[in-house]
Amino acid sequence: MPLGERGPIPDLRRQFNAVMWRFRTGSPWRDLPEEYGPWSTVYDRFRSWATTGVFEELTQAVIAEAAARGQADLDLVSVDSTTARAHHHAEPVPGSCPASRPC
Repeated sequence: MPLGERGPIPDLRRQFNAVMWRFRTGSPWRDLPEEYGPWSTVYDRFRSWATTGVFEELTQAVIAEAAARGQADLDLVSVDSTTARAHHHAEPVPGSCPASRPC
C-alpha cells in the first residue's frame, strides 16, 4: 500500500464497493463481508463521504452523463416512503424521560 502523510492510503474502490454492497443487500454494517475490511472503517468512510456531499455529486454526474447520451429516463425514478408505526403500548412510561431530552 502506498504511504500518505497520515499512513497507508486506503483502497477507496474497495470501500466504495463495500458501501454499495451494504445498500444493495440492506444488511447491517456489522454483516459486511471480510473481503471489504473492517465494517467500522467502511462505515466511517461512508459517513465522511455522506457529510461532504460525495454521493450527491456522484449521482448528479451519473445522471448528467446519462442525459448527455440520451439514456436518462427520469420517469422511472422511484422513492420508497415506507412508514412503520409502533403499537400504543410502545410509548415510554410517563416521567421516564430526562428533562434534557424529551421522548
